[in-house]
Amino acid sequence: MRVLVFGGTGYIGSHSCVELAARGHDLVIADNLSNSSPRVLERLQAIIGAPVAFRNVDLRDAAATRALLAGGGFDAVIHFAALKAVGESCERPLDYFDNNISGTLHLLQAMQAAGVKRLVFSSSATVYGDPDAVPVTEDAPLRVTNPYGRTKLVMEQLIGDLCTADPGFQAGVLRYFNPVGAHASGLIGEDPSGIPNNLMPYICQVAVGRRAQLSVFGGDWPTVDGTGVRDYIHVVDLARAHADALDALERTGKGFTVNLGTGAGVSVLQLVQAFERASGRPVPYEIVARRAGDVAAVYADPSLAQELLGWRAGYGVDAMCRDAWRWQSMNPEGYAEAT
Repeated sequence: MRVLVFGGTGYIGSHSCVELAARGHDLVIADNLSNSSPRVLERLQAIIGAPVAFRNVDLRDAAATRALLAGGGFDAVIHFAALKAVGESCERPLDYFDNNISGTLHLLQAMQAAGVKRLVFSSSATVYGDPDAVPVTEDAPLRVTNPYGRTKLVMEQLIGDLCTADPGFQAGVLRYFNPVGAHASGLIGEDPSGIPNNLMPYICQVAVGRRAQLSVFGGDWPTVDGTGVRDYIHVVDLARAHADALDALERTGKGFTVNLGTGAGVSVLQLVQAFERASGRPVPYEIVARRAGDVAAVYADPSLAQELLGWRAGYGVDAMCRDAWRWQSMNPEGYAEAT
């Protein structure tokens, strides 16, 4: 298929482009580079072994988005182009509503005008908020605890309403748990701007010497070692799920919503210990007070993804840490060091 990948220079988008290209899809990446580096394109070309078509388009620009879709001859769109930091969303909710919700509206309008009927959407387990039970299934109550999560839920609802109004429009909604790791080449990986919001990149930056120590929020949770438990998924497994989702839309002509995770919880200290094994470096940490809004344990029931997409996670936590460390050790300052 000819696929438009919006947000394709970001962390998950770039890894998904590698998998999509490997399966023979014809890709065009669109991104405004507000939260990613143009150097990703050079790295992708090196991995894929061919030039990567790129368009600098901001989803908030309705006219530019419409023009891109109108002339592209696309069979499908994958939508990664969202702001995604929970803390930042609390400080700047209007920016998140503008980029994530308005941007999605513009994309759906442009797809409808161009007659493009297949969409794979990058959603998040944040739509479950604080779940009543684990593992979390797709029919768990949807409730959000921050503006970022609210935007993801509204984006899902916009897509769902369009699917109801236009039975020919097919959408695959993928609710990620906690993506980590990097491509085996070490050429692409997670490069957050500023202080990392997520655990793995923070651990990486401590191990490589960019930060002194890790703060672990709470050591008295009702878990295996008192620290929070989450479902970490290798970004390469996640990338594979996007290609599988496209295949499923084409094969069945039916939309779906699925969780993407391993189905197993890993505590903060278990992840730290796995990273120390993989890197051979110490990761100093300090137990500090719990954060407001945190919960003890959240992990997925990914069985529906296996049933509908034929997908299951293949990498364990040691591989996640090994690949994350390869990326960070080869790129101590992220893409900033690339020439």
